[in-house]
Amino acid sequence: MKKLQEQIISLKKKKNAVILAHYYQTPEIQEIADYVGDSLGLSQQAEQTQADLILFAGVHFMAETAKLLNPDKKVILPDLNAGCSLADSCLPEAFEKFITAHPNHRVITYVNCSAKIKAMSDLVCTSSNAEKIVNSVPIDVPIIFAPDKNLGRYIHQKTGREMLLWDGSCVVHEAFSLDKLIALHQLHPQAHIIAHPESESHILETARFIGSTSALIDYVKKSTTTEFIVATEVGILHKMQQAVPDKKLIPAPSFENNTCACSQCAYMKLNTLQKVYECLQNESPEINIDASIAHNAVIPIKRMLALSKND
Repeated sequence: MKKLQEQIISLKKKKNAVILAHYYQTPEIQEIADYVGDSLGLSQQAEQTQADLILFAGVHFMAETAKLLNPDKKVILPDLNAGCSLADSCLPEAFEKFITAHPNHRVITYVNCSAKIKAMSDLVCTSSNAEKIVNSVPIDVPIIFAPDKNLGRYIHQKTGREMLLWDGSCVVHEAFSLDKLIALHQLHPQAHIIAHPESESHILETARFIGSTSALIDYVKKSTTTEFIVATEVGILHKMQQAVPDKKLIPAPSFENNTCACSQCAYMKLNTLQKVYECLQNESPEINIDASIAHNAVIPIKRMLALSKND
């Protein structure tokens, strides 16, 4: 593994490439990335990069976002099948009908959606800035929020804004078992439960803190508590543990009967170190977006980034 990582780093320098990785990637991929972050941070890095080649170690909509922000650069993704259950829950034809049925609404979409959905949107948000983006819309303007109903419900509770919610969700964040979580907390009564807002309401109600992946890491760094039960995709624990080596991090239990009994994103885990190497070497698979879609899709992303400049 170490030799392959060294080959990737050497190839990256040779090609003036940048590797952007999401927190949910495997540790060996995170270790060779130039930047590891959440959707907002990754979007900001993609906008600012001076690299000639962008390798996105994440899922398809993330690589699309990087391409939208860098139309003249080559953007590559280790596995084109690395999709997103949340993005898949909002298909363009159905969403277009939904928007048409509710005219005069401002359309805000979570970044976890396809370029075609972004092209129908007025604003894009991430879990880091969703509250700010929603509050940027005048109070008398009705809002459509898509595709994540759990994040939408949480932002409604935070802002009091009435929003029409698209009925979409992330299978990873809906996999947490409340019964198992309660039992686990009984074994660790001093632990703080922290959760991502894509989780269901009954999970969020147990949480001491709710936030984006980067906010969760920031919370454990600043907290005087030494134990945490973390309700988001298990990949976050790698960077989180590096930030707090003396604290105990426990993945929230899921319904799944896998080896770690945690919630894993099968799409994120399609990317492997070998695929990263081959992708960088061959400069493929490449992300391409139809020009007419790209023209409209980048507008709400740039609006979001402008509103989040100080975040």
